[in-house]
Amino acid sequence: MTALVIAEHDHATVKPATLNTVTAALACGGDVHVLVAGANAAEAGKAAAQIAGVARVIVADSPSLAENLAENVAAQVLAIAGNYSHILFPSTANGKNVAPRVAAKLDVAQISDITKVDSPDTFERPIYAGNAIATVQSSDAIKVITVRTTGFDAAAATGGSASVETAEGVADSGKSSFVGREVTKSERPELTAAKIIVSGGRALGSAEKFTEVMAPLADKLNAGLGASRAAVDAGYAPNDWQVGQTGKIVAPQLYIACGISGAIQHLAGMKDSKVIVAINKDEEAPIFSVADYGLVADLFTAVPELVKAL
Repeated sequence: MTALVIAEHDHATVKPATLNTVTAALACGGDVHVLVAGANAAEAGKAAAQIAGVARVIVADSPSLAENLAENVAAQVLAIAGNYSHILFPSTANGKNVAPRVAAKLDVAQISDITKVDSPDTFERPIYAGNAIATVQSSDAIKVITVRTTGFDAAAATGGSASVETAEGVADSGKSSFVGREVTKSERPELTAAKIIVSGGRALGSAEKFTEVMAPLADKLNAGLGASRAAVDAGYAPNDWQVGQTGKIVAPQLYIACGISGAIQHLAGMKDSKVIVAINKDEEAPIFSVADYGLVADLFTAVPELVKAL
């Protein structure tokens, strides 16, 4: 029984989501192999070989894999899928783009967003926005799985000594082509990798107030800046800051929610945070039910005072 992890990478380094996925793969039992599908991705392959617990790294190099087009990456996975009992993807935009294609081609059911491995064929995953946990057992010969990275600790990025081998890269499928990419650049940590996240809600009232009140706190703490869906829909913050069921799933060491009521969809995206601090003037706000520390106060007074104290 051998598991294959599809690495999330930028062709030079391996992204943190891969480390959590390796931990999930190790829990399935047996050896763990990692596929690095990219272009000129030898350095990413070397980084993957250092991950603790990984037995083998397969580097597939092809110009067709340069932009992570789902059709081509799926074809690369399928070329070696028959050697594995489990194929695991991080539950990221890339992983969720490729995994369904692989599952469909293998004619198996995809097991989505797992948070725990009970046994090699039984997994737990949240449903109903995290209000219930489903236990799923699969009898498929090959199990195609996406892993909610916040549910698993990251494997050590160093200390491993996996063998590295190369595989022939697939040809371009011709089904899609890369046109362009607009990348948002920020000096703040990326939300899904940040150890501290400061989030604001609709109570901030405007984009100007959002920046004026929340940015100084985030800067003081070197934190990622997040927002509730209500704040994003109102135009106070960009889409890529959204935390929640329809945004990003995060689990930082510290999550500070300011002016966020705590709707179920938001809680689904952050309730696994290690320490949750809530600032809200409504003492009945649902956010206080999951908060480790709650402050019933006007955020326009409390947050600037907190910044001064820091």
